[in-house]
Amino acid sequence: MNERIVFGFGAHTDIGEGPELLRMVRQADRDGLDVFSLSDHPYLGRRLDAYATIAFVLGATQRLAGFANVTNLPTRPPAVLARTVTSLSAVSGGRVVLGMGAGGLWDRISDMGVPRLTPREAVDALEEAIVLVRKLSGGGSPVTHHGRHYRVEGIEPAPVAAPPVWTGSVGRRSLAVTGRVADGWIPGHAADWLSDRYRSSRPVIDEAAAAVGRDPQQIRTVFNLPGRITERSLAAPRDRDGRWVGGSTGQWIEELTSAVLEHGATGFLLFSASGGAPDPASLTRWSTEIVPAVREAVDSRRGPDLPAPGPGADRV
Repeated sequence: MNERIVFGFGAHTDIGEGPELLRMVRQADRDGLDVFSLSDHPYLGRRLDAYATIAFVLGATQRLAGFANVTNLPTRPPAVLARTVTSLSAVSGGRVVLGMGAGGLWDRISDMGVPRLTPREAVDALEEAIVLVRKLSGGGSPVTHHGRHYRVEGIEPAPVAAPPVWTGSVGRRSLAVTGRVADGWIPGHAADWLSDRYRSSRPVIDEAAAAVGRDPQQIRTVFNLPGRITERSLAAPRDRDGRWVGGSTGQWIEELTSAVLEHGATGFLLFSASGGAPDPASLTRWSTEIVPAVREAVDSRRGPDLPAPGPGADRV
């Protein structure tokens, strides 16, 4: 199992910010980051479409993977989504992650003509969609699927493996879906490794994985991590509610190294303190100072013969 920690950054990008996003992803690619993410809200006319933008960015980079954080599944039928992500994987050399969510803003989703689902139906559709995307990937015989929410008749799978699936699960039922069928989990509401949300949610994933014979350690935990990178150390890098707010590069390095070694974190996506894209200076410090130092600290403290603790994955 490849225990390499993945590092990246995230953005919520308006159409006019496209050139700046392209500059940032090229910088991140040169500086050795692993992944960039875009939010997927197709009902917002001012936003760049997530998958169109990911495709463009993958063509302009060499090693960076693209990730919709997370795909608005109700507006992207899984049979078509399977074609999208396998095509992106084929032309980019596997540099794509499939983020999946059940859909949250149902008032806006239904404004686009999508039938409204109950929360239970939406979670059921999420699991069925992940299974169907995988059926329609990796070659093999034509697929006929008559599910509760989706139906295909004799569709030929793409001769490309499905990318790893990371979910944005929050409730217990969707967390269990992650345990049964996903490869990674992004805790909701930017919860981190010391939060009550993480401590109460990760066991649900692990129990569901074990119940179907999966190794829970194969399921990554990747944190959306907003915060400031400051010149000097902060007296309190966490607020009074215990939420990470940032600090100096040294404070980031210490905190993330602990998150990996003591709490099983296997990925971090940097956002600004307000939840948007980091500014260019912060992205540079993240890529060239913090990330290499965390990798080095983790490797040196694990030692050559010690397995990595906590959730992991064998691919980005």
